[in-house]
Amino acid sequence: MSDLKISDAVNTTCPWSGDPISEDSLTLYKGAVVGFCNPGCRDKFEKAVNHFEEALAHNRHASV
Repeated sequence: MSDLKISDAVNTTCPWSGDPISEDSLTLYKGAVVGFCNPGCRDKFEKAVNHFEEALAHNRHASV
């Protein structure tokens, strides 16, 4: 995701740590650039989001 820019981030501090975000720790979430203080925090966020998205998709299919 090297095409993401820190200037496009919707936040200036990491949602996990509260530290300033870093150029190498950006991700795209629902069309918005979200920044984290380090790649570990970014990866933790992506893992959590994927977990919940999969659970929601599973529940939608189970109720149909």
